[in-house]
Amino acid sequence: MRLVLVGPPGAGKGTQATVLSQKLGVPHISTGDLFRANIGQLTPLGQEAKRYLDTGELVPDSVTNAMVEDRLAQPDAAGGFLLDGFPRNTVQADVLGGLLAAKGTKLDAVLQFDIAEDIVVERLLARGRADDTEEIIRRRQQIYRSETAPLLDYYRDILITIDAVGSVEDISERALKALRADA
Repeated sequence: MRLVLVGPPGAGKGTQATVLSQKLGVPHISTGDLFRANIGQLTPLGQEAKRYLDTGELVPDSVTNAMVEDRLAQPDAAGGFLLDGFPRNTVQADVLGGLLAAKGTKLDAVLQFDIAEDIVVERLLARGRADDTEEIIRRRQQIYRSETAPLLDYYRDILITIDAVGSVEDISERALKALRADA
């Protein structure tokens, strides 16, 4: 199974990605993890990404795309994967589509974790992190809507929307049930 998870920061994508990757038997590929691994291993891509991250800038699509391409080429991803944090925009979605088409495959589904902004703000404020002020959280939500929301239309033919309110188990079960129904 080849999946992409989308949803605003605080929707629980990372938590669900861990659960779903275990249940589906496919690797969870997170762009954050890819950045950390490449930086930690001092790869050329990692060093390039670090230059941007150290100045507080977004890592350019070209660097992120190359990291994802490299990761998808690894043997454990041959039978499927679960992408979390990629693609972030339709340009990256085009790149992903091209990578998969070159291998004669495509995405099976895009899971959108749907949750009201006020609930996300409440969740993230409850974590108590210093960088999680309400103003910053709402700004991240706005960035998500403007950058990532166009993906929902891009992937409309394979989009499955999951209610992301409830226990981790309830949300996972909804996602698995929706994927089974869609298969």
